[in-house]
Formats: sequence, structure tokens, C-alpha cells
Amino acid sequence: MARKWRVEYPGAVYHVINRGNYRAWVFREEGARDAFEACLREAAERYGWVLHAWVVMSNHFHLALETPAGNLVAGMQWLQSVYANRFNRYRGENGQLFQGRYKALLVEKGTALGQVCDYIHLNPVRARMITVEALGNYGHGSYRFLARPKARPAYLDVADFLMQAGGLADTPAGWRCYADYMAWQAAEGPAGRNQAYVNLTRGWALGTEEFKATALREQLVPKDHHAWTAADCREERSLRWRVVLDQCLSSLGCQCAPGDSKSAAWKVAIATHLRQTMGVPNGWLAEHLEMGSAFYVSKHVGLARNADHPAAELLLQLRKVKGKG
Repeated sequence: MARKWRVEYPGAVYHVINRGNYRAWVFREEGARDAFEACLREAAERYGWVLHAWVVMSNHFHLALETPAGNLVAGMQWLQSVYANRFNRYRGENGQLFQGRYKALLVEKGTALGQVCDYIHLNPVRARMITVEALGNYGHGSYRFLARPKARPAYLDVADFLMQAGGLADTPAGWRCYADYMAWQAAEGPAGRNQAYVNLTRGWALGTEEFKATALREQLVPKDHHAWTAADCREERSLRWRVVLDQCLSSLGCQCAPGDSKSAAWKVAIATHLRQTMGVPNGWLAEHLEMGSAFYVSKHVGLARNADHPAAELLLQLRKVKGKG
């Protein structure tokens, strides 16, 4: 059976879900949940994601995720593979950690996104891991940051779900009202145990019929864009990477020329910077920096982690050159 195709375009919002392989309890220990949230933070910063809500449970996770750069696939591949590698390395194990392809339902902003966020916030309550009154103390989800704006990550946006809960403001009064709204949802509302909310994890899109019809008719792209196929997304990302690569070359005053060493310090510095800040693939870097192969790039980017590496000083110069993967 053919695999479902991934819909990607700038500004797309998703409800992303995945479970441990064979529903294994991959997040049973608190340290495992902490490690996944650390990877999620890195992914959000690397790929320029906006998170509206997330929660990490014992054997699965939920994300309400917005991709301003239209890069769901690249970011999720990085997130899941990096976490799995770290998990297996720590445990001395190998093999598939997650049950397979993550589920990503396209979400319409507005009511549907608000419902998804409510559903995600109440996951620990429905699982009876914590009471709704103590929900702010659950340590592995975004809800704990609602009433702690100074600790709130820059990539977390709470405005949408507060607005959908009755036009609430991001203020202490608004947070208290949203907590009351969560208590009502858990006791009587649809985000608690009502079967209607099972639909928030099924299908391909969440929103109005008009949203779904428009998405199908226009191939899930904004009106001012052409159809963003997988090839289109790759081309658009490559163009953005090229722009930032040129900025890096200009910053260091370098240009690729015949006879340059594949491991020249400036090449390694740029490759490391683009890997760390934009998630640029090793193969692309090998081609555009004339570094031979993806393996060769991976090897030298790894060596550049050492503080005494010749590329270390050049990396400091590149900090001002920023882009989103």
C-alpha cells in the first residue's frame, strides 16, 4: 500500500503524534521525557518552528506544530532520529524506537487549533497521571509555561488557544480563566472524555469543510504560492540554504576555488554552522562546498566540536549569520 504523502507549505499547522514501537514505554522514565523535550527545543530552534502546545506521555507524544518555513518532514526526521540515537546510545541498545511514521494531521487555525491544544493539555488528566487542578505541575508539556511567561520558550505561542477559549488575554487573569476552562473541559466539556474528540487524532485534516475543500482544491498552499510539492519544498529550501551559504562566504571572505582542500578550516566552519543552525544535509554541503562526500562532511563537522579545532575561531565569526531550515 502506498504511503500517505506529506503536505508541506510555509505556515502549515499540524497535530503530530507518534508512539513507541509496539506501544513501548519509551518515555517511562522522567529523564527520557526530559531528553525528548531537549531534542524538541533544539528542533524548534533549528527549523524555526512555532509550537502552540505539546505533551510527552509515557509511550507517546503530541505536538501542535506550526512550520513557517514549510519544513515538517526535515524537522521531524531530525527530531525522531536524534532522540532515538541518544536514547539507544544511553541504553546500549539499537533498533527502531518509534512505531513507524508519525501521524501529522493538517490543522486549520482558529477553532480547530484551539481544540487540539485543549486536547493536548488535558492528556495527562485523561490518563489519570495528574488532576486537572494540578495540571500546571505536570513537568513534561507546554501547559506548565502558561503562567510562567519569563520561563516560557521563545518558540511557544499561547495566544491562539487563549483566544479560542473565550478571547482570553495572556495575563494572570487570562491564565486563571483558562485553568477554569480546563477544569470545565475535564469534567463536562468535549476535550475531556467525549468520544467526539477522538476525531482529533484521526483523518488527514482538522477544521471546517471549507478549509478541507480549499486544501484539496489548492493542493494545500496559500493563495500567493504555487503548489508546494515535495520537490518544490526541496527546491525552496535549497535556495534559502544557498543564500545563507553566500552570506557565510562573504563573512569569511572566502570562495570555493580549484585546488582548495576538502577539509579547509573555513569549509568545515561553514558546514558546521549550517548544520547546527539550519539542519542542512551533509550531501548538499558536500556538493556546494566541494567537500567530497556526505560522509566526509559528517566526519569533519564532528571533529569541529573540539575547542582547539582550526574552525572554532571561524565559527565565532559566523554566529551573526542566521537562517531558518
